[in-house]
Amino acid sequence: MSADGGSSRQHAHTSTKSRDDTAGGTGVMGQIIRSALDDAGLDAEEPREGLFVFDLPGERKLATPCQLSVGDHALAVHAFVCRNPDENHEAVYRWLLTRNLRLFGVAFGLDHNGDIYLDGRLPLSVVTPEELDRLLGSVLTYADESFNTILELGFAASIRKEWEWRISRGESTRNLDAFRGWLERDEDPSAPPC
Repeated sequence: MSADGGSSRQHAHTSTKSRDDTAGGTGVMGQIIRSALDDAGLDAEEPREGLFVFDLPGERKLATPCQLSVGDHALAVHAFVCRNPDENHEAVYRWLLTRNLRLFGVAFGLDHNGDIYLDGRLPLSVVTPEELDRLLGSVLTYADESFNTILELGFAASIRKEWEWRISRGESTRNLDAFRGWLERDEDPSAPPC
């Protein structure tokens, strides 16, 4: 008898069938993933069986590198959001943890270098083209919506330095437009807060 109340013999048989259908992304699961990625217009590479690597196009964060990995029991999604912040780590992490309370299907996490990712898992039994679309939509939305806030909190000094350098040389500041409000306010101490 296994911990879930079924016999271990039945459990082993179900596990093997599941693995045959999904192992290495070559079975039904691989077909579902390939089809969903194709339908979304995403150009995915398969560096090895069961691993799909692609970029999700965004607006604030122009591209979010993403991978789907088919395991024995779950489909994992792993998406790079931002490198390890230069500063203000506590505020960045507090903001990420607070955001985690409102996310669907994924959560913010850190890797061993302190880089910020969105990670999630779905049981293979619920993976459909619709659920995959919903999961990837969540990743894209959360990475894109969060990107500028993470930069403001974790890279303010670098952004300010770049802004000042561009202004002093008459260079375009267009790529810093998202931060213009607080950068211009910092230049003029008499300016009211936004």
